[in-house]
Amino acid sequence: MPIIKSAKKALRTNIQNKEFNDLTRAKVKGAVKGLKVAVKAKAKDVNTLLSKAFRELDLAAKKNVIHKNKANRLKSRLAKSLEK
Repeated sequence: MPIIKSAKKALRTNIQNKEFNDLTRAKVKGAVKGLKVAVKAKAKDVNTLLSKAFRELDLAAKKNVIHKNKANRLKSRLAKSLEK
């Protein structure tokens, strides 16, 4: 555990940021998985799930939780999976 006052503050900040990042990653993972399941089941609301997944990926990239190229790569793969 940190002893110096500034290190204690940094630890608090790191813990808060980790919680925020984990929540954002969970939202992305849930949206992507929901879309994949819907595509596999040939559901009718795939377009709304696609836009939700795109939105979550864009937000995560904007907040620097994931890299913007990773978000774009995942979006491309999801869009391709709809075409099949």
